[in-house]
Amino acid sequence: MTTLAVLQPGYLPWLGYFDQMRRADLFIHYDDVAFDKHGWRNRNRIKSPQGPQWLSVPVRHKGLGGQPIHRVRIDAAQGWPRKHLQTMAQLYARAPHTAAFLPHLQAILQQPWEFLADLDIALAERMAGWLGIATPTRRASALEIGGARSERLVNLCRHFGADRYLTGDSARNYLNVALFERAGIEVIWQNYAHPVYPQRFEPFVPYLSAVDLLFNLGPAAADCF
Repeated sequence: MTTLAVLQPGYLPWLGYFDQMRRADLFIHYDDVAFDKHGWRNRNRIKSPQGPQWLSVPVRHKGLGGQPIHRVRIDAAQGWPRKHLQTMAQLYARAPHTAAFLPHLQAILQQPWEFLADLDIALAERMAGWLGIATPTRRASALEIGGARSERLVNLCRHFGADRYLTGDSARNYLNVALFERAGIEVIWQNYAHPVYPQRFEPFVPYLSAVDLLFNLGPAAADCF
């Protein structure tokens, strides 16, 4: 049995993203679908004493509605890497494992990225390694596999010989499961249960960027899956 997971790149992704990557035999960065302006492609949340705090990467999207994610350019003029690193350093100064991970994040964030997807994927793959995940990955933009929505996902499964497709529960709203069934591909719903772990500041807040888990648990973060 071969399981395929397909997800849009996200900035400093949350744990559910890595759960799909961990459970798949092959993970596709779905980087050639339309950029969603108010989604998770260029932003995520970390923990502050007041609750979740956003970190957002400024992008150039004015007048470019519907452009694919891998074509979205970062607005480098706003000095965002320094702000993000300072915010993480301040909020996680007393987290036990910040010093082990923040310099590596700094090395990635301070590179002269032009495209958002390149940044997102570099961060996700580095974080996956820290979480003990070694699933091979591919970028959809590097593949010549077409089709509309569910049809394209079926075609991706066929291309890689996958007989199982793993996806999040939100896909129930649009996924054509019958199309997968006719192709002999089983749809596996993620049904992700977020772990509760020692976290800075009360009360516990789930669904943050996975850097929160890494800063707080370090190597033990891999045991939370």
